[in-house]
Amino acid sequence: MNCIHCQGTMKKSHAPFHIDRKGYHLSLETVPAWVCSQCGEPYFDEREVKTIQRLLTQLDKQTASLASVA
Repeated sequence: MNCIHCQGTMKKSHAPFHIDRKGYHLSLETVPAWVCSQCGEPYFDEREVKTIQRLLTQLDKQTASLASVA
């Protein structure tokens, strides 16, 4: 598999994932990913993407309930 940005070789490794969303910051330091050996661009497999999406959905619900308490 080649990187879509630089055509470098992708290697199975880990990469961080960070997002600012709806009043909170999520930081995951070691998510399994394909990482370009040339430019460092990470690509996450479908399994990791779905796990992150489920986590974000739960965090959205929890932060919404916190906001409604105030």
